[in-house]
Amino acid sequence: MPSPNSYPTIIQGGMGIAVSSWQLAKEVSIAGELGVISGTAIDSVVARRLQDGDPTGDIRRAMAAFPNQETIKEILNRFFIEGGREAGKPYLDVPKLSIKGNLFSNNLLAVASFVEVWLAKEGHTGIIGMNILEKIQLAIPAQLYGAMLADVDYILIGAGIPAQVPQLLNEISLGNKVAMKVDVADTKEKHYLHFDPRSLGIENFPTKRPLFLAIVTSHALVAYLNKDEETKPDGYVIEYHVAGGHNAPPRAKNHVNEEGEAVYNELDTPNLEKIFASGSPFWLAGGYATPSKVREALSFGAQGVQVGSLFALAQESGFTDENRSSILQSLADPSMRVMTDASASPTGFPFKVIQNNQTLSNDNLYKERTRICDLGYLRTMFQREKGGIGYRCPAEPLDNYEFKNGEVDQAQGSKCLCNALMADIGLGQTRPDGRIEISLLTFGSDLEGPRALRALHPEGWNAMQALNFLKSAI
Repeated sequence: MPSPNSYPTIIQGGMGIAVSSWQLAKEVSIAGELGVISGTAIDSVVARRLQDGDPTGDIRRAMAAFPNQETIKEILNRFFIEGGREAGKPYLDVPKLSIKGNLFSNNLLAVASFVEVWLAKEGHTGIIGMNILEKIQLAIPAQLYGAMLADVDYILIGAGIPAQVPQLLNEISLGNKVAMKVDVADTKEKHYLHFDPRSLGIENFPTKRPLFLAIVTSHALVAYLNKDEETKPDGYVIEYHVAGGHNAPPRAKNHVNEEGEAVYNELDTPNLEKIFASGSPFWLAGGYATPSKVREALSFGAQGVQVGSLFALAQESGFTDENRSSILQSLADPSMRVMTDASASPTGFPFKVIQNNQTLSNDNLYKERTRICDLGYLRTMFQREKGGIGYRCPAEPLDNYEFKNGEVDQAQGSKCLCNALMADIGLGQTRPDGRIEISLLTFGSDLEGPRALRALHPEGWNAMQALNFLKSAI
């Protein structure tokens, strides 16, 4: 374990699909803080960038460092298009994840995670983390191993209870086979995802085990995870409900208002005294994006803060210039609204959404879009009545969802985050009628920090300017 003095003060949050890009994480890391890449759907990100011709050559440069070049050849043969795909041609999708496992899928997940971490770490000695969602369980083991092959320093996981991750990291670092328990609806049976790191044909064990930070919202979950060495993380990010992206469901009953927004109260406020007394290092997130709030977090005994939205708008983030500019302009409008939408995410978790008429937050655009689930990262596994495992998603066509015994009433407002978040970074799918998938923009609902930084840099800012702003009072 590092000494307290060697922990970062600022953790740059792992946001969206590749909004926390390797370019952004690298700049933060070089500056001496923890830069974090988003590992969510990174296999699709790498596959689509290869189909666009990898014009900078960065992906292929990182791939050249991967220990098994036969695997790299297979991926390039399937996805790389010299000069990029033809205009209007759809992307070839990656195989959907399955509990049965698939060697090509595992290889692609591991390689893509390796690529993004390797590029973030290239050419300096700073620390890099990878953020993934506990909800996307079928990707976790292969992603952990791929990131470890690139010498990742930290793993950060939220959107669930990541009790299995410490032991997964221990076993994978030694090259041992793992069996990860996964959630399957409509059954009391236990189901497991099996992964063998040696199946990638690489013999380099033991690998460095990264530190693991669990992203949680309550002191009760800290106490639960700390009970057992097998579930105890190396530290915590304590996330308040104003943070962007997914939020933990409110603890009160009847917590959704007439507008479909999740409503929080004092039950959702973590007890920082109990968290400090646990002895685990922790960082505060959600509403800690100003210099005074960084200082306040340190006064509570935190190592520092995790900040997302400020870095999402940095010039190095993965947002398209159009999306970044749109949010910057909205910040100047006092009526800008970020809604905690209780039904937007297929995960069932509330999801922060900027209300913007050019995105899927516009109800008319949402209704015009044809429902489809072709990426499938947020699908739920369920036990079929006649046996076997099925997959369903509230964002798929409603008749399909109903046929799979899904609760249609609860799926009415569900949006396809997989496709929308790919559109956020300029990798939206092209549909047969020529339409390109539309963005859905997430952002923290505490706008004080972004507005204060915009006042200093009205035309936008880079990662270093965001860091200097955050650290200006300590």
